[in-house]
Amino acid sequence: MKSKYKLVLVDDHDILREGLKFTLNGIGFAEVIAEASNGKEFLEIMQTAKPDIVLMDIGMPIMDGIEATQTILNTMPELKIIALTMFGDEEYYFKMVHAGVRGFLLKKSGIDELELAIKTVAQGENYFSNELLRNIILNISRHRVKNSTEKQLLTKRELEVLQQICNGLSTNEIAEKLNNSPKTIEGHRNNLLAKTNSKNTISLVLYAIKNKIISL
Repeated sequence: MKSKYKLVLVDDHDILREGLKFTLNGIGFAEVIAEASNGKEFLEIMQTAKPDIVLMDIGMPIMDGIEATQTILNTMPELKIIALTMFGDEEYYFKMVHAGVRGFLLKKSGIDELELAIKTVAQGENYFSNELLRNIILNISRHRVKNSTEKQLLTKRELEVLQQICNGLSTNEIAEKLNNSPKTIEGHRNNLLAKTNSKNTISLVLYAIKNKIISL
């Protein structure tokens, strides 16, 4: 694991951006190499900046986080982006997932969760805090659809794996819990992604919640 992750901060609130930069630069595992107040500035910065992680606000003037994420990932598909969000942004979560973000982080998050989110995404995994998931469940009624057909698409084992994915377990943890090999669990994960037309784990979790396939 590298000692420091290079970050770009994108948020239209100067105070929040300065606070995040101060926090990140002060705790040793990350370094803020650039910052922007909107998506247009971000795209200009990315002509020269080479970050490991981007922390991207959703609602910004001139160009919002959704458009900025879609645009940059068309040319830099491997770039890892974590959406900065607040309660009340639920209507944008699906759009940000579709755009290709790797995680969601509450703006009010503490240092420990900030570190966990960055390190998790930097290592190729997806991050979605349990607090956000609970809030989505409480406000998901406007997205609800009938789930009987959706469940019929999945095998019993796939449903078990999906439940554990939604519980936040890694492939190795699920393998140990279900007494399978990591390779087998990864196969189930790939089948779940294909059957639900999900592009990544976060999209899969939101799909499961939206269709009430699992319970948290």
